[in-house]
Amino acid sequence: MTGRLGFYYPFHLCSPESLERFLTRYDTVHFRDYMALQLTPTSGTTAAPDRMGDYHAELMQQGRIAQGHNVSGPLSPEMDQRIDRDLKDREWREIFHLAVRNDVRFQRGLVPEETALTPWLLASWTEWPVTLAEVRQMSRLRLEPERAIALEYGLMLVKTSASLWYTVQLCQQYGFDAITDSVAHDRLLQRMKIRDRIALQTFLLRQ
Repeated sequence: MTGRLGFYYPFHLCSPESLERFLTRYDTVHFRDYMALQLTPTSGTTAAPDRMGDYHAELMQQGRIAQGHNVSGPLSPEMDQRIDRDLKDREWREIFHLAVRNDVRFQRGLVPEETALTPWLLASWTEWPVTLAEVRQMSRLRLEPERAIALEYGLMLVKTSASLWYTVQLCQQYGFDAITDSVAHDRLLQRMKIRDRIALQTFLLRQ
C-alpha cells in the first residue's frame, strides 16, 4: 500500500476495466455522487442517482473505493466566477468544442447516445460569448428552437466546467490526485491548471 488516494473525474461512474487499472496505482479511488446542478430555483440539470458502490460492494467493504462526495445543488459565487473564466477562455473553449465534435466518450457524457449532435458541431460555437448568467436566464424561459439549441450548448459548457472545478476543489481539500480515463477532460483540466496556476497532481489512464 502506498497511501495514494485518487479522485475520479469527470463522471460519478467509471468502467470496471478502468477501475481495475486505477486500483493498481491507488490504495483507494474516490467517487463523487451524481451531479445535479441547481441553476435557478426552478431550473437545473439532472443525472442518474446510481453509485459505484452499487456495482462494487466488495471493494467498498475493503475500502478500495469510496463515495459520497457531493457535487449537487446551487453553485457558490466562487464557482460562478470559475465557470465564467472557462467560458471566456478561448483555448478552453476550443478544446471543449474539438471534443464535442470528435470524441464519442466526451459526447456521451453530455447527451444521450441517440441525440443528434449536428446543431452543435459548427466551429462558430467557439465564438459565442456566453456567460453563466446568460445560461441561467435562458433556462428560465420557453425558447424558440434556435435559442433552445444555444441553451443546450451552454448547459454542456457549464456542466463540464462545474465538474472539473468540483474535482479541483475536492482534490485540494482532501489531498487526492485527480485521475481520469478521458483524454479530453484531462486536456481541459491541464489548461485550467496552467491558466490559474493550480497546484494539483493528475493522472491520465491511457486506453
